[in-house]
Amino acid sequence: MPDSAVVHTDDVAWHLSFFDWADELRAGVLEPLLKGEAVHYRPPGWVARERPGAIALPAGRPVVWVEGSGSSRQALSDLIDRSIWVQCDNLEARRRLLARDGQEEGDLHREWEEQEIPFLLEDRPWERATVIVAGRPTLEHDPKTQVVTAQPAPACTEIT
Repeated sequence: MPDSAVVHTDDVAWHLSFFDWADELRAGVLEPLLKGEAVHYRPPGWVARERPGAIALPAGRPVVWVEGSGSSRQALSDLIDRSIWVQCDNLEARRRLLARDGQEEGDLHREWEEQEIPFLLEDRPWERATVIVAGRPTLEHDPKTQVVTAQPAPACTEIT
């Protein structure tokens, strides 16, 4: 999208808890943006480990994408205009994670999943999603130009 920017939750959460970083994203990135301010934010993990650079966003972007697991959590819903939930089964998600990271499954991936599943079961971000994208669609489509979506589901009681 022209003139948009992206914030990666992996950057905000770098060397913090996998899912306990909502306050950092809120105070360091989202609140300044909503006030119309530019962002130059060094998360606590960056400072402690002397990671160079910062999460930097100019003021006035019409759209800022916050991507990552936990980005549309309930604790931030008052600051998020729209959300996209990509629904995918755990095996496919694991395959994509390993392909992205270019490494064998190890302790980090297992630890991530052990925290992600309970977080998602409690927070249930798909119930607030504006759009749900089929992460592994069965419909024929051109993945370069099309996505397969579904209507947000009513509150459900279990994940299968």
